[in-house]
Amino acid sequence: SHVQKTGERVVCVFEGRDAAGKGSTIKRFMQHLNPRHARAIALSKPTDAERRQWYFQRYTAHLPTAGDIVLFDRSWYNRAGVERVMGFCDADQLADFLREAPQYEGMLVRDGIRLFKFYLTIGREMQLKRFHDRRHDPLKQWKLTDIDLAAMKKWDDYTKAKEDIFRFTHTPTCPWTVIRANDKRRTRLNAIRVVLAAIDYDGKDKAVVGAPDPKIVGASHEFFYMG
Repeated sequence: SHVQKTGERVVCVFEGRDAAGKGSTIKRFMQHLNPRHARAIALSKPTDAERRQWYFQRYTAHLPTAGDIVLFDRSWYNRAGVERVMGFCDADQLADFLREAPQYEGMLVRDGIRLFKFYLTIGREMQLKRFHDRRHDPLKQWKLTDIDLAAMKKWDDYTKAKEDIFRFTHTPTCPWTVIRANDKRRTRLNAIRVVLAAIDYDGKDKAVVGAPDPKIVGASHEFFYMG
């Protein structure tokens, strides 16, 4: 692949509300990638040792080496999202994160990492529908967690958290790409399209890659402050 041949390092961060489709989008990304050089990272809650580390340390350990692609199913933004809303971090820790995240990401980009930050946004009705589907599908019940159930009561808190993430961490060096994710198929295709459109590689057919759909993909005020 182009990434292996050139020694590029690619990181894709997927954030969004519970049931927004982060995991399934990552699965489609991975479907035709070499598993020796592409991996998905979905970290569980930090251990006692990890809680005593520099916050970014456990994520840094999973960054790619030359020729590799890493897809984060939730990332260091846990601090400004789930941890903030559920009370797992305090106000000082949150403020430190919102100040330091752009600095951390800037270091990654300046070192040559191609960083893509995706936020998948869904409507409240769609989230409830997907939670309902998980609850009643025996093959999906493992996806429904206590955090998911709590999220239903904290919609507005997550909205405020999301808006602060964009306000503090959407930078020219490391911008966010928002995808309206109510339609799963369009979400997956457009996330892949964003990455393919940004990277030049041998044999690239621009007509096939196309451009991200401006109706559901963007980084404007309209996309940041909806839902």
